[in-house]
Amino acid sequence: NDDGSENYKCRAWVNFNGTGTVAIRASGNVASITDNGVGSYTVNFTTVMQDANYSAVVSAGDGGANRITGVQNMTTTSVLVGSQSTSATVDVPFFNVAIVR
Repeated sequence: NDDGSENYKCRAWVNFNGTGTVAIRASGNVASITDNGVGSYTVNFTTVMQDANYSAVVSAGDGGANRITGVQNMTTTSVLVGSQSTSATVDVPFFNVAIVR
């Protein structure tokens, strides 16, 4: 329903450290983070989404320049996100994901 009558909300969010042993700092409706290797993380939801047509807002950084973040796959149970520099995937200490639907 896109007529503006629905109340759109943040359905899940997480702030985590993506370096070393991945650690959640704070979250809502996030059960865990899976470290898939350098610069790749799966955010696992506590409560599944109604479908995979949500918006995943991603940001990450380490104080360095030219960091690129993005969504690689979205399902009802998780979202796969990643980070890279201009030339290679990288782990970052500050990673944030918000799911809006």
